[in-house]
Amino acid sequence: MKHSKLVMLTTGLAYGGAETQLVHLATRLKARGWQVTVISMLPPQAYVQELAAMNIPVHSLNMRRGVPDPRALFHLAAILREERPKILHSHMVHANIMARVARALTHIPVVICTAHNVNEGGRHREWAYRLTDPLCDLTTQVSQVGMERYVRVGAVPRNKIKFVPNGVDTKLFRPDREARERLRAELNLHDSFVWLAVGRFEEAKDYPTLLRAYAKVAQNKPPSRLLIAGHGPLLETIKGLAARLNITSFIHFLGIRKDVSDLMNAADGFVMSSRWEGMPMVLLEAAATGLPIVATDVGGNREIVLHNQSGFLVPPAQPDALAEAMQRLMNLPHQDRLSMGLTGREYVVQRYDLEKIVDQWEAIYCELLKKKQA
Repeated sequence: MKHSKLVMLTTGLAYGGAETQLVHLATRLKARGWQVTVISMLPPQAYVQELAAMNIPVHSLNMRRGVPDPRALFHLAAILREERPKILHSHMVHANIMARVARALTHIPVVICTAHNVNEGGRHREWAYRLTDPLCDLTTQVSQVGMERYVRVGAVPRNKIKFVPNGVDTKLFRPDREARERLRAELNLHDSFVWLAVGRFEEAKDYPTLLRAYAKVAQNKPPSRLLIAGHGPLLETIKGLAARLNITSFIHFLGIRKDVSDLMNAADGFVMSSRWEGMPMVLLEAAATGLPIVATDVGGNREIVLHNQSGFLVPPAQPDALAEAMQRLMNLPHQDRLSMGLTGREYVVQRYDLEKIVDQWEAIYCELLKKKQA
């Protein structure tokens, strides 16, 4: 079974959590002997070199965001007829629906669809899941709360959905004092308390709430800095808000970074202000690095952050509550913050280590293939 051909279909390839998880799975499965191909509906913006380094072919359907193109479905079917995979594993809502419809056009023994968010866009998409469910062997959710919601709204029957969390490379994301000292010196952070946020500048991440909360924190002691790594359509809007709040001098807008593990070591706390999430990779990475976390209580965040043990959870879209939690963490003794970070790392290593998650996927693949052959 291990040398079976596997195609992974994704809505896009960019520096997002779902895409990062797909690449981690593809490269690990390739190393374990699976024949892996990746297909992106949108033109790839990231990870092509990393996949090529593992001899994983990447195809693009060259679709445009927000523009339906029926020709892409036939293009996908043509690629699948050529590849003849035993398994088609899709990621994110558009790819999940397309994978199911493609099965009606060409023979695919096993189709698995992974949902990466608790809410993937309203009732019409939930109805699309329900109507196309017969064309899928298994739907998986990256968070338990997401799985329960999908069953509750009728998108997927309980007997055809499974919780399979994202996995994190706990060997890459780990405490590293050398990286901490080097990057703090490079960024001139000195003795400031350093907050780190990582994610695209888009509505879901709710950076306005983070900046309004930090505007309160920045005026207090201990002295602090906020690092934000990421890019996106709202970047200039957020920079403008920082200027109006008079906190630009406290913030480092870092853009897209490939040294996120080092950034996390340079930080003293991780903060997330999202309005909605699935199971965010950056929270797993921060916890694995040993960072105490302040995050909004949305999606699968509480499945990663142990409230009052490895961090603090607050309601979304409430700057005052977020600021209070940030200040509370900053006021803790250094040893208490280290202890919180260690608790978070131990929890993530035990439950979300990437190799353990890849083990789960291999078991699912093999089980479904055996059922087809029985």
